[in-house]
Amino acid sequence: MDQRTLKVLEYYKIISILEEYAFSNMGKDLVRQINPSSELSRVEQMLDETSQAHSYLTFAGYSPMDIFPDISEILHKSKIGAFLSATELLDVGRVLKISGRVKDEIAKYPDPEHIYIIFDMTENLERQKGLMDEIFRCIESEDRISDYASSKLASIRRRKQRANERIKDRLNSLIHSPQYQKFLQEPIVTIRNQRYVVPVKQEHRSSVPGMIHDQSSSGATFFIEPMPVVEANNELRQLTLEEEKEIERILLELTSKVQSCHEGILNNLNILASLDMIFAKASFSRSYNGICPIVVAEPYINIVNGRHPLIDKDEVVPITIRLGDESKSLVITGPNTGGKTVTLKTAGLFVLMNQSGLHIPADYGSEMGIFEGVFADIGDEQSIEQSLSTFSSHMVHIAKIVEVANDKSLVLFDELGAGTDPTEGAALAMAILDFFRKKGTCTMATTHYSELKVFALTQEGMENASMEFDVETLRPTYRLLMGIPGKSNAFEISRRLGLKEELIGRAKEFLSQEDIHFEDVLSDMEINKIKAEEERQEARRQLKDVQRLKAQLEEKERHIKEDQEKILTRAQRQARNILRQAKEEADLIIGEMRELARQSQEKEQRRAMEEAREELKRSLNKVEETIGDTLKPSKGLLKPPKNLKPGESVYIANLDQTGQVLNVSQDGEEVQVQVGIMKINVHISNLRRVDADLTPKGSRSRSRTIRNKRLSMELDLRGQNLEEALINVDKYLDDVFLGGIKEVVLIHGKGTGILRKGIHQHLRHHPHVDSFRLGKFGEGESGVTIVGLK
Repeated sequence: MDQRTLKVLEYYKIISILEEYAFSNMGKDLVRQINPSSELSRVEQMLDETSQAHSYLTFAGYSPMDIFPDISEILHKSKIGAFLSATELLDVGRVLKISGRVKDEIAKYPDPEHIYIIFDMTENLERQKGLMDEIFRCIESEDRISDYASSKLASIRRRKQRANERIKDRLNSLIHSPQYQKFLQEPIVTIRNQRYVVPVKQEHRSSVPGMIHDQSSSGATFFIEPMPVVEANNELRQLTLEEEKEIERILLELTSKVQSCHEGILNNLNILASLDMIFAKASFSRSYNGICPIVVAEPYINIVNGRHPLIDKDEVVPITIRLGDESKSLVITGPNTGGKTVTLKTAGLFVLMNQSGLHIPADYGSEMGIFEGVFADIGDEQSIEQSLSTFSSHMVHIAKIVEVANDKSLVLFDELGAGTDPTEGAALAMAILDFFRKKGTCTMATTHYSELKVFALTQEGMENASMEFDVETLRPTYRLLMGIPGKSNAFEISRRLGLKEELIGRAKEFLSQEDIHFEDVLSDMEINKIKAEEERQEARRQLKDVQRLKAQLEEKERHIKEDQEKILTRAQRQARNILRQAKEEADLIIGEMRELARQSQEKEQRRAMEEAREELKRSLNKVEETIGDTLKPSKGLLKPPKNLKPGESVYIANLDQTGQVLNVSQDGEEVQVQVGIMKINVHISNLRRVDADLTPKGSRSRSRTIRNKRLSMELDLRGQNLEEALINVDKYLDDVFLGGIKEVVLIHGKGTGILRKGIHQHLRHHPHVDSFRLGKFGEGESGVTIVGLK
């Protein structure tokens, strides 16, 4: 990008503000290196990084980043085998610590796919927890190695402490003894050359035997190490050297560990710097309510309510700009200080920000294309060195733009053609605009020349725009009106400022009819534009109301569906509980009946069996009421038998059972039949005669024989969920239990094991089940369960 343009459009001010949002010096360096790119894939990637970091900030409410040191030089030292100090090692530990913290913070985001770039970057961060813990275990601060760094260091320091205490005890007893007090300048113990000494008066230096280490500036005091503590001081000095040597060994060992992890730590450092830069862009976006525009490959601008980021957000007036689709050139007119230059800078700066991966302060729906170059001739700069005028300076720069700009460039001109004769300046401006129009270059130009308004109206691919001016208040509104050339308003402003009407009338006489007609057309266009804008705003408001109502209806519909599903689920659960309870009661009664049948046939026992039969009958009647009457008249599929007599064998179609006739009603429609131990009333249409010679001995045996022929020895449950499988298992076990079958196979498959575990749990408490096991080799192994019945 053209460096002069970056400066003129205040791009570097944006970078300077963005830099403040980075935590680390490395992050700030990367921010300063940000430059607009003209490669579509690179721009999309940078915008995706910013958008994903923005999504995380919205989720968490804060940045996961923190201050961390630049340890690249420290890592280089470790790589070449140089010794690392405690301070440098602590910096390495801090980088490892923040690497782990950032990794943990990003992992909290509920949808990693939504922030896949950020997530992938943090996934590549190596924790190096062992090294980090070792550094913080061994080093307490920049000037203190922990006693726990090694057992040897702890031992040396304990011995050193004891030596210190012995020296202090000896010196304290010496300076407080009456023999020595008269020799001392004051009764204190001090240190010189890392050895404990006492201050002795100059005249008594020979009275205190020992080694002289220092003398006061006046010469009145000698600092003497008394002979009784010389040996102890020597021991203390030796321990100090041992301590320093052990500390050096510990630091060398830590340095070696850093060296072995050099590549991983350096990779962490670079990732943290990149993340710091990315989250700085996201935080900057949040500060001005930025959005990620829709990016298109072609040179195109569609800014919806764009706000210049360097203007106070409470004062900036949003502008809407379109350029690059039907119109490649835009001519903006309007009064001085009306916002024309700000409009140019906003458009150019948004292009630079977008192609740098920064969000733009605009509304959703904004679209930004990719430009290979942005060129701007804005401002009133004179070349003092070349002694050029304002017009000449602009022409020099414009000439360079003409040479380098192409159909994928954005060119911005402020007051094109100004600074010279108006007629010639307007002609030059039209020629320049026409040149770029034919070249297909996106061009925006501000002007005061009326000729350019007419020129833009008559040329294909060119469009007028103007900055709105409030004649009532005589102030600009700073709103950009697309499609309308600016009106001079000179006469109206003069009238409101008090100029005599006769002078205004005289001035109008000097205007040609074409000029007057043109101004009238501009007035009509402006009125129609304002009216159309009001109607558009009303339509947009109504559309929002419709969308809001639609969203509310969809939300209500969703709640209704959820409630329906809950009601159905609850009803199914209740129905299943009722059915299960009825079956449990029936099983209990059948069990009691079998127990009574095995006992003696005494009168009291028979009475108890009759009560059990009655209880069973009542229970079965309840089941019938719940699941439907299974003994209703047949719909004509069977021909009812005629002239049935008590004792005859009949087949009950609805129940698939054989019984004996007990009684026939007077109308012949209902028959009482004995089925095993039960007596039931059956409609005659559900009966058929059974030949006597085909009837086995005992109706109970006949019923069981027929039922066994129709029952399968195995039940396939594969493909069913656990709830419906348990219902089918219950029904199947009831059937085979009543049919007298002693062993069946349940096929549930291997799969995840959920179905098998649920069925086994159910079988443990089933009243019909005596035992169960998984299949053996050749039986289906863990894919089947063999069930033994009581």
